[in-house]
Amino acid sequence: MTKRHQRAALAIALLLSGFGGARALFAQDGRRLDGIAHVALRVGDVARSRAFYKTLGWEQAFEFNDEQGTTVSYVKVSDRQYIELCRRDKPSEPIGFMHICLETSDLERLSAAYTELGLTPTESKKGRAGNVLFNLRDPEGYVVEYTQYLAGSLHTNARGKFASEARLSNHMISVVVRAKDIDAEKAFFVGKLGFSGSGYRLGVPGKPDETIEIQPLVAGAVPELTFAADPKWVAGELKKRGLEGKLAGGGAEVRDPDGTVIRFCER
Repeated sequence: MTKRHQRAALAIALLLSGFGGARALFAQDGRRLDGIAHVALRVGDVARSRAFYKTLGWEQAFEFNDEQGTTVSYVKVSDRQYIELCRRDKPSEPIGFMHICLETSDLERLSAAYTELGLTPTESKKGRAGNVLFNLRDPEGYVVEYTQYLAGSLHTNARGKFASEARLSNHMISVVVRAKDIDAEKAFFVGKLGFSGSGYRLGVPGKPDETIEIQPLVAGAVPELTFAADPKWVAGELKKRGLEGKLAGGGAEVRDPDGTVIRFCER
């Protein structure tokens, strides 16, 4: 079908569905994403965590600082995926998972689609790294962040750089999202954000090979990030690099200095 015919078919569908149906169809189509952009972790010691992730082959692409040192280190997994290591400034701030950020090629389109569905995204603004961002809150009040990479941003300028051959993986494929009410959390991600899948492992709309896994929020729970790689090869590499990893559940696992589980498995 040509683009002309596709546009005609879409127009007919909108006319037949009526105004309310047209709004729903727009919202459904407008929720497409390009995948997981980053995960932000609050860490006890940025330098120590950065050194650990460098041992896995992931280098810092850039950082932000204040008079006390590094506030955020941007560790590059690939040209479009990062791990943000955020400094803990107060003892009351919990170590661990802060938020997941999802990438879109059209932030305004995405914001409009969410608004049509009754969500209240924050105003889109340019962040310090030079990309535009907005946030939503999930049913339990936690941030879900969205970004659109822009020309001239620090992320865009880092493309093709900081890509060590020592990387154990260049693809983050899954992130655990924890919630007290996992059914309400699933209903939000499926019904409002357009994720899909069976059980509590849900594919990103438009990028189903990247997923979130909703798990209960319980005492002592730690962040879990999964990357694509041959687990047996990774286990051997971890040993060579002096890290204590293990094979478990069909994957290779290692923990960062704050206890975050870094898992490697086949896609």
